[in-house]
Amino acid sequence: MIKMGNTMKKVAVISQGYFWTPIESGPTRFFQIASTFTKSGHDVEVITTDFQHFEKCKRNINGILKEHYPFKITFIHTPAYKKNLDFRRIYSNFVISGKIAKYLSEHISEYSAVYCSIPANNVAAKVAKVCHDHSIPCVIDIEDLWPEAMEMVIKSRLVRKLFLKPFLKDAEKAYRYASGIIGTSEDYTARAFKYQSRKIPYDTVYVGCDLEVFDSGVEQYIGEIDKPTGEFWITYAGSISTSYDIGTLIMAVDKLCNAGHTDIKLQLLGTGSLKDELEEMVKTKNVKNVRFWGFTPYKKMAAVLARSDVVINSFVKGAPQSIVNKVGDYLASGKPMINTLENPIFCDLVNKYNVGINIEPEKVDVLADAILKVRNDEDMRKKMGESARNLAETEFDRKVSYKRIVEMVEKVKY
Repeated sequence: MIKMGNTMKKVAVISQGYFWTPIESGPTRFFQIASTFTKSGHDVEVITTDFQHFEKCKRNINGILKEHYPFKITFIHTPAYKKNLDFRRIYSNFVISGKIAKYLSEHISEYSAVYCSIPANNVAAKVAKVCHDHSIPCVIDIEDLWPEAMEMVIKSRLVRKLFLKPFLKDAEKAYRYASGIIGTSEDYTARAFKYQSRKIPYDTVYVGCDLEVFDSGVEQYIGEIDKPTGEFWITYAGSISTSYDIGTLIMAVDKLCNAGHTDIKLQLLGTGSLKDELEEMVKTKNVKNVRFWGFTPYKKMAAVLARSDVVINSFVKGAPQSIVNKVGDYLASGKPMINTLENPIFCDLVNKYNVGINIEPEKVDVLADAILKVRNDEDMRKKMGESARNLAETEFDRKVSYKRIVEMVEKVKY
């Protein structure tokens, strides 16, 4: 346990956009991190916002607090926004970064360590600076890369140069004041040291999933998932937005259907900025064999994945992501994966553990051929599925891997 003198103090877990609870959209990474600290004997306070980023809505704070979680949750008001990338979100992050820094400064004597997510970059920068000014250890958790992830959305080089410079500046500030680094993939971890050489502790802990929760969802909902005999399901679960190449996936399945492979059905679980547009495309072009499930509660999503035949990690060309959140759930399903993400670290993982196949993104014919290849080789599907589940159990189960986060925070020094 973390102590100062004879008095044990709290660990502050700060996540402005990545913390939500089981009664909202299922337990997230930072909910699990806070729970792991608590189960390890630490007093924990989660500092987050009253706005739910995933669903872009005001949170039901009274409903959340009625659940009596084993750690304190402090909600700080922040302005709402409607899109992942717009000026209202930038303004919201600006406001909340100041409020979180103010709250942390006022209560800093209560904590002996702070664990903070990045992005938002300005939140992490201000949190790390407050910790630095008060000689409190601060471990930065790299959940996503800003501004790198924004570069593919903003096409103008001039706009990127002017608009993204503050994000880069804040990222470097956060890493400069950090006492330790946790990355959700090896390249994310390395990012903290790209422009500055520092000798601080670091580790890579994949986002993963809680296998116990995933398996309980399969058991609870598997009987409700109606899958007619003879259908071959290829399933995507996650955000339907700019980085994810759902359009090519839809066209590949449509091509296969028109070629007589009517058993192949595409299941799309999730929502996002492009969902309405893609639904309209499917309707206008009379694309068959595609089902939009919309937002699907986590446990039911687990059951759909378990009923599927293959899962797909579908990204556009040049996407900056690495080992993303959905990978843990995909592996837990015990199904083979078709991957279009070009990130070399993730491609190496797919090959090393034989959990699926890597293909070139944004190629309808290549994707259609890959789907047929997996569908027509039952033995390959079985072997890859078994390897996927084994990898989930050894490297992606949060109850095991997140203990390394606690161990770092216990040892890290300012």
